[in-house]
Amino acid sequence: MVKQFLKLEWKAFLRSSSFSTNVVLKIFMILGALYFMTMFIILGIGSYHILEKAGLNPFNAVNSFALYYLIVDLIIRFFFQKMPTLTVRPFLNQNVKKNSIVHFVLNKTVFSFFNFIHWFFFIPFTITLLIKGYTGTAVLWCLSMFLFIYINNFLAILIDKKDAIFYTIVGVFAIFGVLQYYNIFDITLYSNPFFTSFYEYSYLIIIPVILLAILYYINFNFFKSNLYLDAGLSIQQNLATTENLTFLDQFGKLGTFLKNDIRLLKRNKRAKTTLLMSVLFLFYGLLFFTNSIEVYNAPVWKIFAGIFVSGGFLFNFGQFVPSWDSSYYPLMMTQNITYKDYLSSKWWLMVIATTASTLLSSFYLFFGIETYLAILTGAIFNIGVNSHLVLLGGAYIKTPIDLTSNKNAFGDKKAFNVKTLLISLPKLLLPMLVYAIGHYTLGWQFGYLLVALLGVLGLAFKNKVFQIIETIYKKEKYITIDAYKQKG
Repeated sequence: MVKQFLKLEWKAFLRSSSFSTNVVLKIFMILGALYFMTMFIILGIGSYHILEKAGLNPFNAVNSFALYYLIVDLIIRFFFQKMPTLTVRPFLNQNVKKNSIVHFVLNKTVFSFFNFIHWFFFIPFTITLLIKGYTGTAVLWCLSMFLFIYINNFLAILIDKKDAIFYTIVGVFAIFGVLQYYNIFDITLYSNPFFTSFYEYSYLIIIPVILLAILYYINFNFFKSNLYLDAGLSIQQNLATTENLTFLDQFGKLGTFLKNDIRLLKRNKRAKTTLLMSVLFLFYGLLFFTNSIEVYNAPVWKIFAGIFVSGGFLFNFGQFVPSWDSSYYPLMMTQNITYKDYLSSKWWLMVIATTASTLLSSFYLFFGIETYLAILTGAIFNIGVNSHLVLLGGAYIKTPIDLTSNKNAFGDKKAFNVKTLLISLPKLLLPMLVYAIGHYTLGWQFGYLLVALLGVLGLAFKNKVFQIIETIYKKEKYITIDAYKQKG
């Protein structure tokens, strides 16, 4: 049965809408995977010597921060790891045991990239420990760490749709981090002896084994109990609520679309995550404006930060137009709706959000007027240029969005292709290049002025640009509809 499942998975992979068009993506994914593997190997080998030179005991240091390591891993899984999927509906009326289906889905996660990437850190680090004179029980310590990684794997599956649990866990450890930073309470004093015990007392490896078995059992029972067409696999119907938003009626068709987008942002899990990420982008500039990271002290990085601080919502929401409406996009295209009205509503929503982000980021005035001018200039460029670029890129993205899931909240690999890559490059490289020209000729004020002028020019030619974007959307219309209908 497992062999048959694997054959079906392979056929689904080959026949997917993105297979033939995203060959470049797959090459980049392979190169990216090789890059991270290499980095983890270098870190696994080099961390011992780096920590030793810093005057720390390398083994104790790794064990001290292992708890934070696992929490970061859980956070990455929650936002990036796609949960195992298998089209099970056709199997439910066939002679296929439910146990076989559930076991296959769960065991498939064992081979996830998010699991085996950790091997390339812990195995080299363990080999280094053995070379440095640690006993053979270091191997059992390494196995224990692998078991905790897989515990994270099944824990992530279990809390996939339980935001409250996830944010509670992250919130608790964020508090621990703050308390440690201010020397109030240091959780690493407890983390170190806990993880070190798996080296000193090898029989304790039974603890993560039992925890992993319990989590697997819970996951198995959860999926099996919901493996019914009329229960777990049925589409959940939520109680409908009405919101008038009558103040938008004065804008005609534009107001109608804005109403739909506001409701989407308020009601759906994925859209709410986008709003949360947009708020977090406001604080991204702290990495650049506080001089805490030496490599970011170059002048061009200030305009880079300004683009991101003011454009968090623009990038997170705009890059998925029209995928936000993928569930009813084919129906919408049969209505008396013009692309001009549709795209204008998305553009205005991004403009409003960018303006709000710029106002909320006024606390950066604490770092000086030059800092806030970088954000203000970035906002003008985002409104005048990047707002058009994200809409143009959306015409070539054929990836439907599951509004009930947080997965791929930062982007979807299927949304990548050569056209979207070429359109994305000017979003950041162009303002940095223009600012550099101005900065290194007549000063930073002239640099900001040149970038702002680009944004003003974008606004001046907005109608012409929209005509071009509208033409492209019409050209891609039926390809997009066909892609949204595919479920695999």
